[in-house]
Amino acid sequence: MVRLLDFSSVHPAELSGGMKQKVAIARALANDPEVILMDEPFASLDAQTRLLLREELLRIWEKEKKTVILVTHNIEEAVMCCDRVAVMSSAPGVVKSVVSIDVRRPRSFKSMSDPDFIRCLEKIWDLLRYEVDKAMRENHRSREEDTEAEIPRKKNFFDW
Repeated sequence: MVRLLDFSSVHPAELSGGMKQKVAIARALANDPEVILMDEPFASLDAQTRLLLREELLRIWEKEKKTVILVTHNIEEAVMCCDRVAVMSSAPGVVKSVVSIDVRRPRSFKSMSDPDFIRCLEKIWDLLRYEVDKAMRENHRSREEDTEAEIPRKKNFFDW
């Protein structure tokens, strides 16, 4: 199912990151669950392997028709792999909006140039942009407060 038969005699430490992710997918499917939770499954992979594994996941999904909950910070990945995307707010993390992905299936790398794909990307980014800016401002403000707390303040230059 995950196309690793040629590597069945290979020690796990010798598998590439992409192959290890395929093993993780196979392991998740082994018990025939109704729902599969995938938390940032491709985040540690290089861009090319990430694209290939997205297509592999979509191929498996087409065959198995399992419900997959995919957690990702990658908008392209969400649009390519999902039927619906729940856009979260920054702290506190709550669902801000749910976007239906109206991109034809089967999806592949070539789907990324489809006008519907681009429209979905733009819609999600429009929802996320404010949250990303807000999180960056809060992070910057928090760092400034930490820095101010660490630096002892003197009345003038000669007090040092």
